[in-house]
Amino acid sequence: MPDTVRRAAPDSLVRVQCPEYAVVRVATILFVGHEVTKEQILRAELDFHEGDRLPTDQLARRLEANRRRLFNLQLFHRVLIETVCRDGEITVLFSLQERWYTFPVPIFSLADRNFRSWLDRPDKWQRVDYGLHVVRRNLRGRNEDLTGNLQLGFNRKYELFYEAPGYGRRRRVGVGFGVSYYRSHALDYTTGQDRLVAFRDDTGFPIERRYLTAGLRWRHTVQRRTALDVAYHRQQVSDSVLRRNPAYYLGRTRREFLDVTLSASLNQRNTFAYPLTGRFVQAVLTHRVFLTPGTPDITTARARYAQYFALGRGFYYNFNLQGQLRFAERVAYADNRALGYDNLVRGYDPYVVDGRHYGLAQQSVSYRLFDLGQLKLDAIRNPKINTIPLVLYLNTFVDAGYVASRSVLVSNRLPNQLLRSAGIGLHLVTFYDRVFTMEYTRNGRGQDGFFFRSEFPI
Repeated sequence: MPDTVRRAAPDSLVRVQCPEYAVVRVATILFVGHEVTKEQILRAELDFHEGDRLPTDQLARRLEANRRRLFNLQLFHRVLIETVCRDGEITVLFSLQERWYTFPVPIFSLADRNFRSWLDRPDKWQRVDYGLHVVRRNLRGRNEDLTGNLQLGFNRKYELFYEAPGYGRRRRVGVGFGVSYYRSHALDYTTGQDRLVAFRDDTGFPIERRYLTAGLRWRHTVQRRTALDVAYHRQQVSDSVLRRNPAYYLGRTRREFLDVTLSASLNQRNTFAYPLTGRFVQAVLTHRVFLTPGTPDITTARARYAQYFALGRGFYYNFNLQGQLRFAERVAYADNRALGYDNLVRGYDPYVVDGRHYGLAQQSVSYRLFDLGQLKLDAIRNPKINTIPLVLYLNTFVDAGYVASRSVLVSNRLPNQLLRSAGIGLHLVTFYDRVFTMEYTRNGRGQDGFFFRSEFPI
């Protein structure tokens, strides 16, 4: 949900109430509206406390930054601030409206990377998943998340994850745990003509994966996080997959490995769902140690930097730079992934580009067509779900990417070539941080088309 609350000017109010004070003392900090959320969770996000002295000429900026911190916990529909000053001392009141925290969502999804890939499949209606996805946010009022997946159909998945961003008085050290079991009737076992080639077994499961993960989190604020995760993976493919692509697991049908991942992020965007100003920085380093003899270790480094600017008159500009470096003596086909999976050059949705290293640059200009604010549904009394925000942006963009690959099959043309695209789209920002996009894109191959997505593109 976009943060459409207009900025207040508490320094002006303080100057009226306490005109002779250049510095004021924070006497009291109050919170109202947090029926579920514990107050210590809220206080841990603030960079000032009772007894601190704040310059009045910086008060508005300081309070607004703290209001955004609370809003970007993504626990509240709205966060408002009021201040009262008397004899050089201020009372700060944060007024909150909590969200709905329990989401049992039916699963009905496509068993492919994106809509265009699914549409191109001749057996597309058999490649559907169904089940139940349950998320409990803000568990115990402590900003903990509990997630469970029961997925049947084409892909079977059974998962349970727990995430606690911080314990203790200052909420600085947290933990994460997870367990996952997955198997499917089909597996994309190789890449031909820059598209995934699938093997299907209606009676068996050519792929089976399971893993356990546990980790520590260091969390200075909602904007600054560091994590250390260790995950045990056990993966197995059928003999039919091995015959079709011996390099899928480097000549094996089964492998086991440990992933040790260190990640750090700085998220200074104004809102996390659809950012318009600020910046985002992330670095991830993963070392994979194979427990299967004869398989060399893999080290992967990823980095991302994104910046967002308000140009005025409803216009916004942003750019995103990211890349990957992967180091190993040998890499199995299953690990030789670059663009087209988690990240892509828009307009190349039907394709994948395999390789160890890649770079991706994206930029766009957005214009806010309209902002209807909060549409209230009078038939629903619950304030957590009876208002729907609607903001629509017109967006134009240009993407470019490059994948470096040592060895490329003759039928694959996209590795070691510059990929580029341009397009125009509509972005709808609405209920509970959802962003829906419809884009028309033309890529460097001269191909064009419409693409639908359900997340913020950059």
